[in-house]
Amino acid sequence: MSPVLNENLIYEILSIVSEIPEGSVSTYGQIAKLIGRDKNSRLVGKVLSMSQFYGKYPCHRVVNCAGRLVLGWKQQRELLQDEGIDLKDKNHVNLKKYLWDV
Repeated sequence: MSPVLNENLIYEILSIVSEIPEGSVSTYGQIAKLIGRDKNSRLVGKVLSMSQFYGKYPCHRVVNCAGRLVLGWKQQRELLQDEGIDLKDKNHVNLKKYLWDV
């Protein structure tokens, strides 16, 4: 039985993340859908939590399905605001305004 998480899948996810344009955000679910794994948004989150081992990717542009930022990652807010993304409250991006139109 092969592991679910392999190098090809990791780079497939990170490749999608690298395409998110500055000033936009994506969701874990949107990325999962783009790689053909609609129900694997948590897997996407797992890969992004390890992304520093694979290079530099704009993981700050990925939020959950409600637009919530990653809990405990204070720099994410600053990185998004530096790209011109205004938050609708302390921890949420307005997905209607900033969601990546793939």
